[in-house]
Amino acid sequence: MPRKARIKSNSGIYHIIMRGINRQIIFEDDEDCIRFIQTMQRFKEKCEYKIFAYCLMGNHLHLLLQEGKEPLETVMRRICGSYVFWYNRKYGRIGYLFQDRYWSEPVEDNEYLFAAIRYIFRNPIKAGIVTKIQEYKWSNYMDYVNGYNQTEIDFVLNVFDTDREKAIREFIKHINKDDDDKCLVIQKKQRITDEDAKKIIREICKIENATDLQNFDKEKRNLYLKVMRINYGLSIRQIERLTGISRGIIQRI
Repeated sequence: MPRKARIKSNSGIYHIIMRGINRQIIFEDDEDCIRFIQTMQRFKEKCEYKIFAYCLMGNHLHLLLQEGKEPLETVMRRICGSYVFWYNRKYGRIGYLFQDRYWSEPVEDNEYLFAAIRYIFRNPIKAGIVTKIQEYKWSNYMDYVNGYNQTEIDFVLNVFDTDREKAIREFIKHINKDDDDKCLVIQKKQRITDEDAKKIIREICKIENATDLQNFDKEKRNLYLKVMRINYGLSIRQIERLTGISRGIIQRI
């Protein structure tokens, strides 16, 4: 069955989500995150794209990107191909790292631009990783706050206001406002097998067996349980079955 063609953006701006194959971790440590960011920066001159926002999230990532002289498909192929080659060599693995097809949605007006950038930067909060956006170091939120990378942030800030100080204040207020933005409708996820779920639990918690999570202190345990539910899509029943932690505890988190 042929794939549905991507919707082209008249503005050239897209909200993009990429996930690890079978929900695999694609950023194991700080070095991996740094390498991916460097890879994006390295291809900017060749492809002439602009990255307005990014957020790297363990087993997936978000981008708000504007095409330059090369189409989106070429840009993503360059970035991902380079990173996967480096990642596989580092971890002694072969084969695919990302899901076979990334999701993209065109950004055609200011309303969706505002919604997309807020959705991207608030992702770590919704996943329960941090309580304040500025605490998460693998996004470019602080570039806007501190005025770094002028060519990247000017476009978005100028939409808020042409006065730079006022624009930054309005930007911070907008991003930190609670929201229920629903960006990028993603296809219904396939059920995660117990084998894949056990692998996810072992990788994110850095443990040998899923039941070892019972030995964590309450705060750390609850954080991991929330990440499993929100960020990885494991069901309450599945987490209960594999970790031995009661359903009541998982439901209350």
